[in-house]
Amino acid sequence: MTAAIDFYFDFSSPYGYFASTRIDELAQKYGRIVAWHPILLGVVFKTTGSAPLPQVPLKGEYAWRDFERTARFHGIEYKRPTHFPLPTTQAARAVLWLQNHHGDDVATAFAKSVYHALFVEDINIAEPAELVKLAEPLGIDAHAMDAGASGFQIKDQLKAEIEVAMAKGVFGSPFVIIDGEPFWGFDRFDQIEAHLKSKRPMALHAVPGKDSNTSSSDGSTGSSTDSSKEKKPA
Repeated sequence: MTAAIDFYFDFSSPYGYFASTRIDELAQKYGRIVAWHPILLGVVFKTTGSAPLPQVPLKGEYAWRDFERTARFHGIEYKRPTHFPLPTTQAARAVLWLQNHHGDDVATAFAKSVYHALFVEDINIAEPAELVKLAEPLGIDAHAMDAGASGFQIKDQLKAEIEVAMAKGVFGSPFVIIDGEPFWGFDRFDQIEAHLKSKRPMALHAVPGKDSNTSSSDGSTGSSTDSSKEKKPA
């Protein structure tokens, strides 16, 4: 069985949001599935010494321009959030709780809904009440999710998963690992596709028989009829 693509993301990451709209489709194209891993960049930054791009002198204003430009270029819905940066701990824990109790598909749908809420609807996803509202349309017992995401078990699980991610070299969002090969950033998705393409098994092509029609390079079909026998125009 082909290994899953590991997708690491923080809900406060605009580039992580952009990646979230493409990663599943790209994986499916090459017969892969995606394992979604919520992380907290605040924890990672304590090791790397980094900070959210909009808060970095000189880089900050450029980053806001690039978020909008990237969204336009790829045709992705985006609205600059007024609640930014913001804590995403409860949302990350909620994803883990859903993975544990409702499975990956429901958890992924919720994660995409949270991203859309922040970067399209400008909803403050740091508020537990807003997460409850996002869970209900998915048929989730939102209050059970809220309680579970606040429990010590999920808190410890998120902490442990971030430690595992960092041990694998994860230091940003989005961060993708495929067959041990790491890719950081939404601007690496062309390279990700090239990597997936190189790993795809070669397709077997039937060899046409002597009497079969053959296909030309432009997609038209060649005929076995002898053109010299065709009636020429007067």
